[in-house]
Amino acid sequence: MIKLLNTTLDGLKIIETNHFCDERGVFHKYFSKDEYEKLGLESNFQEDYYSINKSGVICGMHFQIPPADHTKLVYVTSGRILDVCLDIRQNSRTYGKYFSIELSGDKAQCLYIPSGFAHGFKSLEDNTCVHYLQTTCYNASCDVGLRYDSFGFDWGDDEFVVSKRDKEHICFRDFVSLFKELK
Repeated sequence: MIKLLNTTLDGLKIIETNHFCDERGVFHKYFSKDEYEKLGLESNFQEDYYSINKSGVICGMHFQIPPADHTKLVYVTSGRILDVCLDIRQNSRTYGKYFSIELSGDKAQCLYIPSGFAHGFKSLEDNTCVHYLQTTCYNASCDVGLRYDSFGFDWGDDEFVVSKRDKEHICFRDFVSLFKELK
């Protein structure tokens, strides 16, 4: 059985997953359609990605706008990240607030991110492998983001590696959300 934990942001969940350890190593089960459906979670994932990141890389804050918006399931199989989610749903009581958690290959946890959240992370180790499952396919015309440093989150004092694209996203204060309804 998986365990579902609430966060300080409406709809954003931490999922503690099944894992099994023995003399051979470790086996993790991050997703079960049946278990997710029993918990009332969206489970119709359409794409699965992973990225391998160097220490200090910041990716974000990414999302897709309607009609290609999606729920994400994010987990780490090796290394560690500081995962960050920002509520961008206009009618949410937690609009403009953020949540962060450290995810690692050593923890049997993942983050369930519903539509209407911007998502990003900072890699805390070299060769960190981050997995993303998404309920819609990538759509270039709906793929947008917010500047990683525009909503008050403290990413730390060390040097960052940020893509040119992520540096050019608009600032949160200039963002007009298309996410009006809570899902």
